[in-house]
Amino acid sequence: MLQFIKNILGIKDTDYKKLIQNGAQIIDVRSPQEYKSGHIKNSKNIPLQTLSSKLKSFPKNKAIITVCASGIRSANAKGILKTQGFDAYNGGAWQQLQNKIS
Repeated sequence: MLQFIKNILGIKDTDYKKLIQNGAQIIDVRSPQEYKSGHIKNSKNIPLQTLSSKLKSFPKNKAIITVCASGIRSANAKGILKTQGFDAYNGGAWQQLQNKIS
């Protein structure tokens, strides 16, 4: 069941530590208020509804890991980025990703 949910959300067993070591940027697509309540160090807060207008500020030669509260908004963000040619990954819930990369 867990794997089924991961497949729906686009969460793969990815080596996030390695992506970050290679310069990946973590984009947190939650609201500014949610982000202020806790976030991954060095992540950038770009709410999902503003992501499309910020695409030109991202380098296409670096991976992007999207996160949110549960993995749903970050899955949408990953889709937006992928359709624009970015190397994007859905990191899912920010707290879970933080545990994976710590």
